[in-house]
Amino acid sequence: MYQPLADLLRPQTLDEVYGQEHILGEGAVLRRLIDSGNIPNMVFYGPSGTGKTTVAKIIAKQTNRTLYQLNATTASTSDIKEIVSQLDTFLAPNGVLLYLDEIQSFNKKQQQSLLEYIENGKITLIASTTENPYFYVFNAILSRSTVFEFKQISAQAALQAVKRAVSYLENRTGLTAVPEDGALQYIAAACGGDLRKAMNAVEVLFSAGQPREQVLNLTLADAKAVTQKSALRADRDGDSHYDLLSALQKSIRGSDPDAACHYLARLLEAGQMQSACRRLMVIAAEDVGLAFPQIIPIVNAAVDMALKLGMPEARIPLGDAAVLMATSPKSNSGHIALDMALADVRKGKTGDFPRHLQNVHADSFTMEREQGYLYPHDYPNHWVRQQYLPDELVGTRYYEYGPNKLEQAAKQYWDAIKGGN
Repeated sequence: MYQPLADLLRPQTLDEVYGQEHILGEGAVLRRLIDSGNIPNMVFYGPSGTGKTTVAKIIAKQTNRTLYQLNATTASTSDIKEIVSQLDTFLAPNGVLLYLDEIQSFNKKQQQSLLEYIENGKITLIASTTENPYFYVFNAILSRSTVFEFKQISAQAALQAVKRAVSYLENRTGLTAVPEDGALQYIAAACGGDLRKAMNAVEVLFSAGQPREQVLNLTLADAKAVTQKSALRADRDGDSHYDLLSALQKSIRGSDPDAACHYLARLLEAGQMQSACRRLMVIAAEDVGLAFPQIIPIVNAAVDMALKLGMPEARIPLGDAAVLMATSPKSNSGHIALDMALADVRKGKTGDFPRHLQNVHADSFTMEREQGYLYPHDYPNHWVRQQYLPDELVGTRYYEYGPNKLEQAAKQYWDAIKGGN
């Protein structure tokens, strides 16, 4: 029966697990827990192909526990009941280690069905998820579990795994592999930190290869063909998608045009142009803002052009917009001022309108006294001192001029006018 290479080469000990030294290295917390044999309920959080299932199997082996595996996308409450029925029998004399993959797919009732058994220790739960557990796993489970984050595997660590896979297949097939310069490195980088994808790519290269005299050339072109876009992690509804958007905005906010282009390219290559367009417009107002207010119509025009053009031409105006914003002065003073005002409004800090700001038509219908409103355009510099905030908020300051050239020029202008009145 066919067995995938990734399964054949699955690590059997913690020392063979790649890229998770922060939790499995000597002295790391998870390593010490496993070595002690006292395994708590845990949630493994991280991208696919980073070793979550592998570590669960190693834990079961080292602690001599019966391991049951369920995938929450296909499992049901009856599957959990079937496991529970085997507790305290010769099938599970030391209790059960339940590995529940994709726990975020279980609803609240299904997750709660586990509580009684993980509390009394008859079931030790190791749940895994590719999504942020603090958003997708119910608090009742989280409060009884310890969360460990599995990191995306670096290209350097993935290269070690790729070389191991090549060596294994050489021994199994009797072939001598001759990789072209950069071929194995390309697979290691293009797998996007997913070792399963890297193993699959190596296996395909060997299966599709055309050896001559027991020599198999592994070309860079073939490596590119079998990996294609596997490095892209941009599931529209997943954490990686929002991580990409966050990285794009933070790179532009941090005035790094190179990083901005990198993350924008990843979004576009993953087919997420609509999300990229929306985020670029947000950045224009939120991060460049009043330091260069003309950026808002500029980015809006670039986005409009991109949506009309479609890919691949859309990359041109979007690239211009990203680089222009990354290299523009930055200010968040406008939206910070509004956020502070919103906070006061939500706290009930409102009050009546000053009489002179009310609708002028109210006077003619109610025969009340004149409003007393001073029309600023009738005064020098189109400004006159009068109260605008409600009485309860007089003196409140929301907006502070940003330190950029444009806002400082406005501050200097108004200080000169208001200071003399």
